[in-house]
Order: sequence, then structure tokens, then C-alpha cells
Amino acid sequence: MLRISALLCAAFLLTAASPPSPSPQASPDLGAREWLAGDHHVHSEFSAGWQTDPGHPRSLPKPVLGGDSRHTIRRNAEMARRFDLDWMVSTDHGGPGHSALQYRLGWPALEDVRKDFPELMLFYGLEFDTPGGEHASLVMPMGPDEREDLRRIEAGFAERDAWPTDAARDTKPKMLEALRFMAGLNRPPVLLANHPSRTATGKGIWGLHDPQEFRAWMDAAPKVAVGMEGAPGHQAAHPASGADKAHGSRGLYGGYPTMGGFDQMTATLGGAWDAMLAEGRHWWITIGSDSHGHYSEGGADFWPGEYARTWVHARRNAADLLDGLRNGRMFVTTGNLVTGLSLALSHRDGTREAVELGDTVSLAPGERATMTLRLRLPGRAGSAARRGSLHHVDVILGSVRAGAPDSHVAKRFVLSEKQVNRGEVVVDFPLPPASTPYYIRLRGTNTGEGEPALDTEGEDPDADRWFYSNPVWIKRNSSPGAGPAIVPR
Repeated sequence: MLRISALLCAAFLLTAASPPSPSPQASPDLGAREWLAGDHHVHSEFSAGWQTDPGHPRSLPKPVLGGDSRHTIRRNAEMARRFDLDWMVSTDHGGPGHSALQYRLGWPALEDVRKDFPELMLFYGLEFDTPGGEHASLVMPMGPDEREDLRRIEAGFAERDAWPTDAARDTKPKMLEALRFMAGLNRPPVLLANHPSRTATGKGIWGLHDPQEFRAWMDAAPKVAVGMEGAPGHQAAHPASGADKAHGSRGLYGGYPTMGGFDQMTATLGGAWDAMLAEGRHWWITIGSDSHGHYSEGGADFWPGEYARTWVHARRNAADLLDGLRNGRMFVTTGNLVTGLSLALSHRDGTREAVELGDTVSLAPGERATMTLRLRLPGRAGSAARRGSLHHVDVILGSVRAGAPDSHVAKRFVLSEKQVNRGEVVVDFPLPPASTPYYIRLRGTNTGEGEPALDTEGEDPDADRWFYSNPVWIKRNSSPGAGPAIVPR
């Protein structure tokens, strides 16, 4: 039953009260976790072009700064703060010898911006040219090794870094080798597959990447390869005279369109993502802007935080933020539909406890517990507010089992203005008994669509906005008489 409640989850209260740390780069804050908005896929002038010498075609091509994005890291940071982001990853992609360019020029530029924007957690990263595939965001842990470790990864494994070109660098086994190398570092990075279905040519007709490949990535490095973009960037793409279909389509998806702005792997109920979750795999979704050029400048993109946000539940320090990415404490939104999300579990004995996204919850045999979902909605004023409010929220449930996923909408909560109390909505969802393990995840939209429709060229992205959460797993206690337990990730 839908209800508005003054009862607040303790964890959510604490996060709202936690003050910002004056220096998130260097000073760990051991206080309460809060919802921190960010973008893990942002390009700068170090996404270079490459110029060969016609007289010396075998010599290393020269980088041309701004060849694929004219924005500086500083400009990206300025816009990230304008749109209220707490963290951002600078992820330039490569070319011949890009690892050296990053090491010599990219790193010092990023360090300078860190000094001038201490309130923004600015991660050093890369849009990794994945061997045998497309791209992935690589997020380096902050610390003394980040510059050198990123150079070693890109120089040793990125498909386009070698010169002369090396066909052996562009194979899927090479990618597994790269992942094992990353996992062996003293401070392993986080890797997230970008725009996973951009090369698909139909529904489930995969291109350069398929779900089985992502399973292999997880098996090779389960704490490095942890997820994928649930929705691609380039959400401001519009048809233009002389442009091909891809460059006029949302996300630049020319083979098979996005669905409500989201990749088919995520948006298809019972699709690729649900199939991985049904195996019990902790494979998360994120979202980023893939910002190269703003739509006001003739590009296809929004600024970092202007439209797409990955919200991570973390303390205001880089280590816990990265831990949240690694362990699924996050939800994603387009158009800032939701700005906070808390879960609380009420047991039959009257006890109540907070639950994190990514957790595994154990219930007593036959127990019928209740999950309370609490959503914080954006204010109507400010740079982040956009047209249209949240129309409904779906609770999606799927069994952990062999065979095709049975994920389905277990409950739909249709909201109205009078059900929003001080910018928050609280709903209760009775959990089924955990006779077999299952997971729950959430999604919602500002539209009345039951399932996200295929996007059309030139549609208004503001009119079609969604949020998705990562899952929580529910299982039965294995020991008779054992009490409730939450296994954090």
C-alpha cells in the first residue's frame, strides 16, 4: 500500500546532515555516507587527434590536442560544479603513444585542477581502448601509484597505443590478460564497459560486445570489471543534414536504438542485465555524459551532470566513493528525477535496519518482511531541476536460478503531487518469503510508459527520463533459528 511517512531511515538522516569535507582529495571523512552525484565518462583536449608525417609514414604520429574534444579538464570541472556534481572522472581515449601524452601533459593538468577544485573529487582515468572491442571507463584509485599504473595499463594493453599497429593487441584474450594485470596491482582500478550495445544491429543481435564477454571479464577480474553504462552518453544528439543515422540518434546508437535513453542490455526487462543478475553476478550499471562537445556548440552532448548522473552512497572521500562504485551502492538517473534513495527492512519481530544497494539480505524461513523505499526528489528550482516529475516507480523482482530470467514488475507505485511530502516519497513493499533466492531492483520514469519505448531520431530527451537502481539480493537463512542478517558489499 502506498503511504507517506514521517519515519526516516537512520542512515538517510545521517547522510543528509553530513557536512562536506574541505578537501575530499586528501582528507578522509569517516562520517556518515551520503548520496554523491558524479560522472565517470568525460573527455578533454587530451582526447587528441593524430597527425602523420607524409614524408615519414612510419614515424610516430604527433598528437593534436583538442582533436576529439576541445574542452580542457578545467572547463569540465567548472561545469561539473555548476551542475552540482561531487565527483568526476577524466577519461580521455587514446591513439599511438597516447600513454606518453597522458603521462607528460594530462597528469600535470589534472593535478592543477585538483588543487583549484578541492571540493570536487576528480579521479584520474582513461577511456580504455579495449582489445577486441570498443571502450571502457578506467577509474584509478587516488594515491601515489595512479599516474604510473595508468601509464603501464595503457602502454601495455590499450589496443591503439602501440605503434606500429599490432593486431595482437586487438583480441579478446588480450583484454582478459589486461584485466588480470589490473587485478594484480597493489591498488586495482575499477573498469566499466561503455555504451555496451552501440554496435548491436538488432534486439539481442550483439556487435563488438555481448553478455558472455562481460561474464568472462568478471571471471578474470571480479573486483575490477564490475559493470557497464546502463545508458550511454551523447543524449543530446539530433538529426543533422548530411549526418548518418547514428549521429542523429540518441546515444549515437545507429544499429538498434536506445530505450528511454538506456541501452537495451539494461532497459529490456528480462534481458541481458537481468540474465546476469539471475546468475547471482554482482554486475552494476552506471551512467555518464561521454562529453566531447556540448549541443550548444554543435556537439551531441550535455555537460557533466547537466542530464546524466551516477549517484553513489559514500563518505565524502575518494576511497569510499571508489568502493561504492566497486560494490554497487549506486543508482542512475537522466534528468535528475531522483536525488536520494534509501531502503529499510522491517522484520516480523519489529526490528528495522537500513539496507544498502548491492547488499544481500537473509530472511528467516517463511518470514514475510517489508522493504520500505524512500525516494528524495529534486526541488523545483535550481540548475539541476528539469521538466516533469516522477510519474511512477516499479519494483522489479527476479529469481536467482538457472535458465531464462523470470524478472517482472512485482509492484508499480503511481505517484501524485499530494503524495510528495517535503520532496520525499515513501512506499512499502512486502517481500515474498525467500524460499529461493531472488533480487529486487527499482526503476521509474516521468512518462506513463509501462516499458521504455524505442527512441526515435530527434526526440526530446527531457520528455523521456528514467532512473534505475542497482539490485539488492534476498536469500533464506541456511541455519534453522538464525536471525536476520545483511551481508554488505
